[in-house]
Amino acid sequence: MASFSNIGAICKVPSAPSLSSSSSRALFPTTLRSFSHSQVSRSRSCRLCIRSSYAEAVRGNPNSDAIDVVADVKTERIVVIGGSGFVGSAICKAAVSEGIEVISLSRSGRPSNSNPWVDQVTWITGDVFYANWDEILIGATAVVSTLGGFGSDEQMLRINGEANVVAVNAAKEYGIPKFILISVHDYNLPSFLLQSGYFTGKRKAESEVLSKFPSSGVVLRPAFIYGKRKVGGFEIPLDLIGEPLEKLLRATESFTKPLNSLPASDLVLAPPVSVDDVAYAVINAVKDDDCFGIFTIDQIKEACGSIIHLVSNHALHVSSLGCA
Repeated sequence: MASFSNIGAICKVPSAPSLSSSSSRALFPTTLRSFSHSQVSRSRSCRLCIRSSYAEAVRGNPNSDAIDVVADVKTERIVVIGGSGFVGSAICKAAVSEGIEVISLSRSGRPSNSNPWVDQVTWITGDVFYANWDEILIGATAVVSTLGGFGSDEQMLRINGEANVVAVNAAKEYGIPKFILISVHDYNLPSFLLQSGYFTGKRKAESEVLSKFPSSGVVLRPAFIYGKRKVGGFEIPLDLIGEPLEKLLRATESFTKPLNSLPASDLVLAPPVSVDDVAYAVINAVKDDDCFGIFTIDQIKEACGSIIHLVSNHALHVSSLGCA
């Protein structure tokens, strides 16, 4: 099986909006691949030309300057496979908050909670192996898969690998510009442990994403994901463990770094990742056509911070202009 461990993530870090500024581009210090913007699907954006009422009013006056406002408006429509799950619902919620149209495909359908954002998602109940892709994928600009699970080796190969491969091929067939996969960190495990159905399935899915979407596929490899997880009507506060542990490990990483080369050391040393950080890293990848490749734990954190920084600065920018 092909290894993609040396393929890095490429992502343009968004800059704060300004009246006259150019965005800077940051490339993660890993293996880089180049591609042209012509590879980006035209279906992802539409162009609007708006003539102001002032321009119409002064049309007859040759000494007046007409004002034409031309804007590029990108409309995003994403399909989240497994959208009613722990990670999937966080992605749906984050996407709705960013004004992105969201469709969720999952076996459980609409979640039972009554949060306002739930009403803004189109919930489709179904199995990825028998999905009506004509209904689900038409008009989508990205597909996000959160599929994964535990069980026997056969079961894990099917859900972690084969199910994701089916979704990737469907997205490719329907001309979807981008595919984002939530995978898993390898924890620096010995190779014989990575042969389990869980990791083999995940890596098979990664291979399919990166081969079918070489210049737009995104693979996120988080470690333990924490947050408030609902199971059978009960809420498990994983953040009570994950958040302080993440802070501790990040505060001490300069001291523990020499241990990183030890086999399986990341089972203890890999910082947990907030489910919200994963969600906003996905939103960053959806919005940024220059994002592709494999994202490590630190790069997920960086990508998440980029989109949150952009939103925060945009709000400050609008406020400074006196706009509502």
